[in-house]
Amino acid sequence: MDQKIINLYDEYTHSKLSRKEFMKKLAIITGSTAIALTVLPLLENNYASASSFNDNSISTENITYPGADGDVKAVLAKPKDKKNLGCVLVIHENRGLNPHIIDVTKRVAAEGFIALGVDALSLFGGTPSDEDKGRELIGKLDPAKNLQNYLKGLEYLRSRKDGNGKTGCVGFCWGGGMANKLAVSDPKLLAAVAYYGAQAAAEDVPKIKASVMLHYGGLDERINAGIPAYEAALKENHIDYKVYIYEGVNHAFNNDTSPTRYNEAAAKLAWQRTISLFKAKLS
Repeated sequence: MDQKIINLYDEYTHSKLSRKEFMKKLAIITGSTAIALTVLPLLENNYASASSFNDNSISTENITYPGADGDVKAVLAKPKDKKNLGCVLVIHENRGLNPHIIDVTKRVAAEGFIALGVDALSLFGGTPSDEDKGRELIGKLDPAKNLQNYLKGLEYLRSRKDGNGKTGCVGFCWGGGMANKLAVSDPKLLAAVAYYGAQAAAEDVPKIKASVMLHYGGLDERINAGIPAYEAALKENHIDYKVYIYEGVNHAFNNDTSPTRYNEAAAKLAWQRTISLFKAKLS
């Protein structure tokens, strides 16, 4: 697919560009409204077509824990009948705790961890099925309270008797930015993995105690613009970090429900690296 179309969709999903304006611009690029309507399903996430992850060795349940301003909803997945497990907080994209991120949470658990997929939209009743509505609600979150809800999620994981007290986090897109925020906000965090997320401010980097792993798509110019300053600060402050740029792939390359942006090879390699870090730091 034309990279201009993918870049336009990225602009739409990460800015205040209305759906009407997006479709107007898409029609201009494709040549007509009719063609734009045929292209649209290839751009949007298709959860029905994605294979749901199932593993009989893990259990999954919906839980709540006390947040900054009320209970926070989350999906908890863990290996059955096992204790002394490392814990991983899973942070969704900018449209809420959707089926894809629930699958990711289960996949982390299948690797031998207690995994908690937090729903940042809990105060609105939870993630809506309408992704545009979810994106709108994300923009209404109070940043300080939202950060506290995730920090309290890490506290919840550390309090679990079946855990070993060691915590890490992994986030995607909006969640990747949150993973970087958690790295500078929680000195107890041992590992933070950010997939194509906004970088932490350089002046906050000295606060990082965790090992940091950063995954980026080579074609993701919007997010990648922040890499040099972040990496320079990580080096200067002697932070344990790794930066991986996967050439020729787009933002959201890990999302297998997004057919035009998903890249299987990059996703598998990034996942292997992510799990290796968690096993090294949280086991």
